[in-house]
Amino acid sequence: MDCIVTGGNVKVLAKAIHSLSRIGDELYVEPQEDGLALRSVNSSRSAYACFLFAPLFFSRYTVHSGHTFRCKMAIKSVQAVFRSLASLEKTVEKCHIELDDQNNRLTFTLHCKHGLMKTHNLSFQDSESLQAVFDKDSYANVFRSHPRLLVDTVMHFPPSLEEVTVSVSDERMWVRNHVEEEGDQSKAMLTELCLASDEFDHFAVQAHNSVTFCLKELRGLLVFAESTGLPMSMYFDEPGSPVVLSVTDSVLEGNFVLATLSDDPNHRKKNNSRRTHTRPPPPPDDFMNDDIDSYLIAMDTSVAPGSSATGPPTPPLSQDKDTQPPNKKFCSLFFGSVLPPSSQMSTQPVSSQQVLASDSEDDVQ
Repeated sequence: MDCIVTGGNVKVLAKAIHSLSRIGDELYVEPQEDGLALRSVNSSRSAYACFLFAPLFFSRYTVHSGHTFRCKMAIKSVQAVFRSLASLEKTVEKCHIELDDQNNRLTFTLHCKHGLMKTHNLSFQDSESLQAVFDKDSYANVFRSHPRLLVDTVMHFPPSLEEVTVSVSDERMWVRNHVEEEGDQSKAMLTELCLASDEFDHFAVQAHNSVTFCLKELRGLLVFAESTGLPMSMYFDEPGSPVVLSVTDSVLEGNFVLATLSDDPNHRKKNNSRRTHTRPPPPPDDFMNDDIDSYLIAMDTSVAPGSSATGPPTPPLSQDKDTQPPNKKFCSLFFGSVLPPSSQMSTQPVSSQQVLASDSEDDVQ
C-alpha cells in the first residue's frame, strides 16, 4: 500500500480517525481496490464504525494486486500522528502512508511547510477483515438532515448522559434522555426535544417506533459530519435492531452501526401498529447463567466457501439446541466476521451469526 493525502483531505482523514476513537481502542486498516477502509468496534461488540475513502480522495493510491494486506493497531498511536487538528490545515501540506514490509511498520510521513517532515513508524498486528452486517435499504424509518440540526439537539444533554431515545411519528421526531425503568423516576430529570419533519432534508416514516442507543458514538459522527459539512442520515427499525448513522460523499462513506435496547414483545406490538409487515417476537431472555463469550463472534474467522450473501443468518456455532442467548439489554444483530477480499464496504447483508452485547460499556472518554 502506498497513498498520499493532500490539502484539506489530511484534516478530513484525521477527523475520521478521531471519530473512530469514540468507538473502540483498535483501528483496523484494510486497503482495497475500491478504497482505503478504516474500521473500529467496541469491546462489547455493540458499536461498529467504518470509513471508506475512495481512490479519488487521494492524490496517489496504490494497492499491489494479488497482495492482500489487513492489520490492526492501537488507535491512540494513530491519533498521535494527527494530534493537533487545528494546525493540520496551516502546517501540513500532505500525508504519505506507506507499508514498510521489511520492518513490519505502517509509516505515516507528514510533509509540513518549510521542508519539515515528521515520520511516524507504527507497529501493527495482522488481522482478518472486520465487517458489520446491515442493509440500510430495508429500514422502515429514514431521515437525513444537515448535521447542525442534530448538533443543536444533543447539546441540550449533559456529556455524562449515556443513552438517548428517539421516537417518531408521521410528522415529528422526539429525542429524550433515557431513564432506566428500575430507577426512581420521580428523582430523574427528563429532557425531551421535538423536531418537525420540515426541519429535515428527508423524513420518511413507515413505523412509529422508539429506539434507545448510546449517545457517545452519535456525538463522534456528528463532529465529523459538521467539520466536513456533509449531511447525516439516520436509519432505524424496531427496538433491538441496530440504528445506522451515515455520511456519504463522492469520495468517502462513513457508517456507524449501533446496538439498540431490546423491547418486550407487547410494547413492540403497540409501537409497530403502523408497520406494513410484522416480525416474530424474539425468544424470552431468561437464561441469566449463560456465558456471554460463547455467543460472541470471533473477529478473525472466515466465511464458509459457497455461503450466500443474501441467505438467512447461520445458526451460532457450538451451541446446544436447548441453549438460548443470555439476558442482555443491548442486542446487536449486525456483526459478520470475515468477508472475501473483493468485498466492498457495502450495505448489503451477508451471512452472519447473532451477537449479543452488554450495555455495560465502560470506555467512556
